[in-house]
Amino acid sequence: MIRLPKRNLYHQITLLAFHALLFFSLKAHAKCKNGCHDALASYYVWQGSNLTYIGGIFDQRVPEILKYNPNITSPDIIITGTRINVPFSCDCLNGDFLGHTFSYITQFGDTYDRVAQYYFANLTTEDWVQRVNTYPPTRIPDYVPINVTVNCSCGDRHVSKDYGLFMTYPLRPGENLSYVAAESGVPAALLELYNPGSNFSAGTGLVYLPARGISGGVIAGISVAAVAGASILAFCLYAGVYRRKKVVEESFFPAASEDQCVQQRHGSGSTPGKISEAALLGGGASPGLPGITVDKSVEFSYEELAKATNDFSLDNKIGQGGFGAVYYAELRGEKAAIKKMDTQASKEFLAELKVLTHVHHLNLVRLIGYCVEGSLFLVYEYIENGNLSQHLRGSEREPLPWSTRVQIALDSARGLEYIHEHTVPVYIHRDIKSANILIDKNFRGKVADFGLAKLTEHGSSSLYTRLAGTFGYMPPEYAQYGDVSPKVDVYAFGVVLYELISGKDAIVKTNDIVSESTGLVALVISSATPSIYCL
Repeated sequence: MIRLPKRNLYHQITLLAFHALLFFSLKAHAKCKNGCHDALASYYVWQGSNLTYIGGIFDQRVPEILKYNPNITSPDIIITGTRINVPFSCDCLNGDFLGHTFSYITQFGDTYDRVAQYYFANLTTEDWVQRVNTYPPTRIPDYVPINVTVNCSCGDRHVSKDYGLFMTYPLRPGENLSYVAAESGVPAALLELYNPGSNFSAGTGLVYLPARGISGGVIAGISVAAVAGASILAFCLYAGVYRRKKVVEESFFPAASEDQCVQQRHGSGSTPGKISEAALLGGGASPGLPGITVDKSVEFSYEELAKATNDFSLDNKIGQGGFGAVYYAELRGEKAAIKKMDTQASKEFLAELKVLTHVHHLNLVRLIGYCVEGSLFLVYEYIENGNLSQHLRGSEREPLPWSTRVQIALDSARGLEYIHEHTVPVYIHRDIKSANILIDKNFRGKVADFGLAKLTEHGSSSLYTRLAGTFGYMPPEYAQYGDVSPKVDVYAFGVVLYELISGKDAIVKTNDIVSESTGLVALVISSATPSIYCL
């Protein structure tokens, strides 16, 4: 067993892992390497259908569908013969093609043709549905799940890099190239480039339409709703840690006003702002809880946040995380990312504040300020290049050079080393993953999102808590027993290293047609040779 010196331990582990993983990193070759997480389906509304039914077959909640359909004024009313936009995940299926396989429960007398043309509105074909199922076409059982695969597109960077979302669009009789171009606002020449060999005059078949530019504006005629995919968690999660000293718990002071917003200021002469945890968590919170003091802070009005985001408009929305939406803003001459959280996420809000208001580090993303008016707001520095997951698996991004991947890994290791080894108390992130490592304009990595962070004293072996985090990144002892220690973050960081080498997700679909998947760690270990363990 190799025993590494404690100094620079994370850096040595990082480099050691890269040497080990490079042994088998380039073995797989496929027609597609990864998907693009988000796509839209243009669903033709047939008589008798409703949003609840459509959401059910696409495994989407109605509110999520409504985000992409601002023309729908009531979720209870949709017009037969119109189209609605339905979001779904665009995956690389078995390394062969881009699509998503849905599970559909058959009804009495269903046929493959009826499922494809009627229930899925020609987003797939009878032949395609039959190919991904084992039931004979004339003997499909009633009320059993079958697979329905819908194709999608992630665009073509050789055509244009200006679009980040694509729509699967079934042509209908009477629709041709000029009609689709006029309805979507996409130039006809560009449509042809994105659909080589497609016959727009046939009135049948699938074509793929650019639905949103990377800058965020949704193309007219398709949707002006927010797109939560390409930048999910890219700009919304930020980090920090306590300094090298014992932090003395302080009592909460009642906030002067629940409408008070506070911004950190880098000068002097400002009045420290305090926020009441009891006020955030409700009247049931007991007095004397540990508090948060935001030093050198000034009042930061809600009106200023609203103005900077055009009243939190969809055009300014750049991401959607588990605890809230993220908006781009320019505040007092500085680019910023504002995370708007529901008051029900007060625990996560406070967890981030407890970390981010005390510690600054080059490899932890900086908090600018916060607000507690109506909703909860965290304001962070804007990170230009999104998150690591987007660079590894987003088709609109250029592949990262190996030297850049190593640098990002080292940057992330330094951030983790700091919160584990150089702070009192020690912080455990609990949600390290590629989506929570942000990439700045110089392609340097920054650890983000401390909403699930836990603290422990130096020398403590572990603590026990409820399960939180992301599957695929959790070590077995944590997933089984809730045993929390810095090792939770180290294990997750190892998964990120696997991602950097392979470009794969933490959970790898091994057979998309029957929805089989396995953890990336298990896949790597099963494909490694004995020499890997003898470094």
